[in-house]
Amino acid sequence: MIRPYLKPRQVPYLGFLFGFVTLILSVLSPVQASGEQIFIAADSELVESVETFQFRSPLEHKRALELAKTLRCPQCQNQNLIESNSPVAKDLRLKVYQMINAGSTDQEVIEFMTSRFGDFVLYHPKFTPQTYVLWLAPFFILLLFGLLGIRSIRSNRREDKA
Repeated sequence: MIRPYLKPRQVPYLGFLFGFVTLILSVLSPVQASGEQIFIAADSELVESVETFQFRSPLEHKRALELAKTLRCPQCQNQNLIESNSPVAKDLRLKVYQMINAGSTDQEVIEFMTSRFGDFVLYHPKFTPQTYVLWLAPFFILLLFGLLGIRSIRSNRREDKA
């Protein structure tokens, strides 16, 4: 006789776990309404000013590009300022370039962006009371799954001995 590995009575939380994972995936998956455009054509003047921006030195150019790669586009949400083609990203890229060219530090540019858009624009938000859940939730979830796995293994061993 072949015994199934997991019996429903042995793992009462399996249905809950499946529902929880399904809920999280449905919330995190991108949904696009029919006919809605993802990218909007940018003003040609803005595109030209971003693409032809002149820096005082190649070092400033490299620094501005690296900084723009670390900032998230507020409109696209999954792309940095360099990857995004949205008008907002082009405007923010130009602002980053202008601030770097004017002599601002990286921290000043980041403070400007976070004051305007919040910590959302940072790919690596600061560890503050507002972001505790963001930083600590993965560890608690791993701990929970580890404890549930140990509990399941122990209950299976007890039933095998009986």
